[in-house]
Order: sequence, then structure tokens, then C-alpha cells
Amino acid sequence: MPPKDKLDKLRKVITENLRVQKSGAPTIPYIDVGHALPAAKARQNHVIFGRRGCGKTLLLEDSGSGLTKTEHKLYLDCEVFKNHTFPNVLVEIIDAILKELKRYTRFWWFGRRRQSRKTMSALRHRISAMRSQEDERRAKVVEKRSTGTSVRAGGSVGGTHSTTSSVSASAGPLAAGAQEITGSSFSLGGEYARAQAAAIEKAYETADSKITELNILLPDLKDNLTEFFGLSSRVKTLFLQVDDFYHLARSVQPYVMDYIHRLCKDLPIYFKVATLRHASVLYAERSGQPVGAQERHDYQPIDIDFTFQNFPKTEQQVRQIFYEFAKLAGMTPDELESLFRGDGFRRLVIAGGGVPRDCLSLFLEALGRVNDDQSRIGKDDVRLLSFSNFERKIEELKRDSQRGEQDVLLKGIYVIRRFCLETQTSIFFIPERVIQEVELARELIFRLLDYRIIHSVGSAFTHKSVPGSYQGFMIDIGSYAFMRKLAGKMNEIDLSSPSAKETMRSVPILSEELLKTLWDSAPQRIDAKAHLLVDTSADA
Repeated sequence: MPPKDKLDKLRKVITENLRVQKSGAPTIPYIDVGHALPAAKARQNHVIFGRRGCGKTLLLEDSGSGLTKTEHKLYLDCEVFKNHTFPNVLVEIIDAILKELKRYTRFWWFGRRRQSRKTMSALRHRISAMRSQEDERRAKVVEKRSTGTSVRAGGSVGGTHSTTSSVSASAGPLAAGAQEITGSSFSLGGEYARAQAAAIEKAYETADSKITELNILLPDLKDNLTEFFGLSSRVKTLFLQVDDFYHLARSVQPYVMDYIHRLCKDLPIYFKVATLRHASVLYAERSGQPVGAQERHDYQPIDIDFTFQNFPKTEQQVRQIFYEFAKLAGMTPDELESLFRGDGFRRLVIAGGGVPRDCLSLFLEALGRVNDDQSRIGKDDVRLLSFSNFERKIEELKRDSQRGEQDVLLKGIYVIRRFCLETQTSIFFIPERVIQEVELARELIFRLLDYRIIHSVGSAFTHKSVPGSYQGFMIDIGSYAFMRKLAGKMNEIDLSSPSAKETMRSVPILSEELLKTLWDSAPQRIDAKAHLLVDTSADA
């Protein structure tokens, strides 16, 4: 058992590092079990995908170390821009690039360097003036829409209310009309996708005047940057790190991505965008023309999300992260392992969904119960604490989901949770056809994966009783582990077992028909505390 001073230091270093902060406490290095770190350091455009808490910011931070003298990075946090109108987000990004590079022109007083410096200053002045300009057509797109009646691909879930559609409005399919479910199946079809495309088109039209000005500015901007890199002996490469891209409204994301891509093209500027995969729209079509950046063509993806599809690998990754924190606290790996008993650590990884930050948060809570040589963190301790972690995820979803999405996401949680409670299983299958063809179902599942409410356990499954191909998911343990009447009754498959995949082939199937039935019978508006954070095992 580690001494008290080491335990106190362990609590301190974990608490200080739960979120990577600029100018914060010293961080642990990024634990790279693949090739993410060297890829992030490469002179190539990348988009880093991973759920919240998987280490995207840490990867950006660590990839900025070890740069050569002529390589520099510029870090931008999109959470700062989340309330900015579009295209003012672009104004801020361009100004940040010019401001960063201008620092290296301090002593450019003569000849071409002097002229380049003056041009850069003039461009910054021109950009700064755009901040105060109103988007000319913004007032034309204010609309009030009643959602009390059924509107195909055009309302939000719930009662009647008015919304203001501006450049900051969400364009996600969930916000575009997820309540329209009729007949024997989900019937949104192509109209669902068209609603999203229309919202993206509208976002452009609301700001077309300023966009036009920015597009006119782009050639001059690129010419000035080309000249800068040619004249500078101190800066030959710039890595543009754009973190938490998903905080921007989905309707404007492809336009921001498009401009970043065009700005960086043919310049020694390489973008490194970090975001949630299913909360991001990086590529779209506007009037039949591509907008944004296309995966594999314009950027290479870096996926740092370790799911339960390979549980041993995920468990090992989380363990290595814990060892690094132990090292900062002056503890050995054996001393860290001594804090757990039985399957305590494995249960911690499962309860945390394999997400390092969630696992560390749970560990901090559990560590408060380790007071003497006799106490250890066991699976029952983690089970009881997992509820608070689930509660935090719900609050995070409510805080971060964009307008119109929240009701649908909460209703989706209610439906899936009810299905798992009634079947008394934590793992379930959804037909591959439903994921591919039913847009509401696909969007709902993917977004709940991003919010760590459900976790992927595999794809291309076959079922022992029903033909077809299936994807497997596990509902977060915190959604049911606190229910006393379910103790010992929930069928929980041991993900670490070599036979886990085979055992999963007998789990219940959440079919399209059953999903519709559960959706129709669910409360119209879900209250998290009343419907998701209470012990309903008596009804299960």
C-alpha cells in the first residue's frame, strides 16, 4: 500500500491533469500505442477523431514538442469561438495566423522584408475591420416555426416554440426534424438529408457579403504568406492546431473547413483539426459544388478512440496512462496496482467506457475510499460510483448539444436504456441495415457514441437465431448499476474473455420495428432527473 503522501500527490497530479490547460500543470506525455503521435507531427493535413476525454488536446500539445527551430505551431480553441457568428470565426482564425507570424517580422525594416511586414499589417487591419461589420442578409433569415404539428424534416421534438434561424443555428439531422416517424418504419429518408443541406445553404446565404469579401481577400493573403515564408529564416513551417472543432455550429463547419483548407493549400501551413467524428460536418455540397475538406483526399484521419471492440488493447492503454500518473507521484506500477482488488481495475475501464478522462475521474472518487491497508478498490465500489459519472455525461450532453438536438438525444437515451432494462442486458445488437438506411437511428447511435452514453463492442456480427449482419453496442454501466433490484440480474458479458464475441451472438436485437414502438411510447419530452437518473428497476 503506498504511503499517504504518495496517495495525496497522486490525487493532485490527476486532478490537475484531467483537462489539458495551456500554461497549466505539467502534463503526462501522450501514450501512443499506435502511430498517432508521429502522424500528428508530420507535415501533412490531419483531422484527429476521438470522443471527449480521449486525449485529443494532449496529442496536439505533445505533437508540438520536439519541433525544429523553423517549425512552429499555432493553437486555437474553437470553444472560444462557439458563440461567434459566421464568418467571424474565419476572421478570428486568419487574424490569429497573421498575428503569430507578424511576431517574427519585428526587425524587418528594409527592402522586401519591410514591404512584406507592411502588407501583413494592412491585411490585419482589413481583417479586424470585418469584425464590426454586420452580415448584410442576416435579418432576412429570421423565421418563426411552429413545431406543434408534424413537419417533415423541419421541426424539433416537443411543444410549440419559436426559433431564430441565424448563422449560428445547428444544421444536424437531429435538429432538422427527428420527430417525424410515421407508418411501420422511420420515414425521413432523403428529406432528412435535404433538410441538413438546406440549413448549410442557409448558413452561407446569411453571411454571403462577408464571405465574398473573405474570398476576395484570400489570393492577397496567400501571396503575402508565400512571400513571408520565402523571406523568413526563422519560420519555414506552421502547424495550425484547431481544437474542439465540434463546438462550432454544424451548419457552418464545412465552410470554416473549406476556407482553412484553401488557405493552407500550397503553403507550408498544415492544419491539425481535433473534433468528435459524428458531431462534425467537414464536407458538404452547396449548389452542387463540394464545400469543405474530404477525408483521404484533403486530409488524413487520425483515430485515437479506443473502443471495446478490442477490450484488452483498450485496457492496456488506460493502464499505461495510470502508470504515467503514478510515476509523476513517485509511485511504482506495483504500488498503483496494490490499490485495486480482484477485477477492480477492469471494472473501472468498463465503467469509464475506455475513455481515459472518465476512468481517471472515477478513480479519484474511488480513491477517496482507500483509507487503510485493508481497503482496496473493487468492482462493487466502481459500480456504485459509476452513476455519478453517467450523471456528468448527461449534463455534458445537455450543455454541449446544439439547439433542437437535446430533446432527441435524451429521448434516444431513454429508449435504449428502457430496452436494456427490460431485456436485462447491457449489450445489444442493431441490424446493420438500420444503421445504414435509417438516418435518425444512425445519427442517434453515432451521437450517443460521441457522448459516451453507449459504447461500440464490434461490427459485422452474425446472430445465432436471426439472419443478417449486426453492430454491437453496450449501454454505459452508470445508467443501471445503481439500481438495487437489478443487482445480480443484469446480463453483463465479460469483455476480456476470449469467448466474449461468441457469447455476444445471443444478445437481444433492437430492431427497427421495436425501436419505433419504444420511441412512440416514450414520453414526448424527457426530463433527465425524472426519467434517466432514477431507479426504475421495479418497472423493468
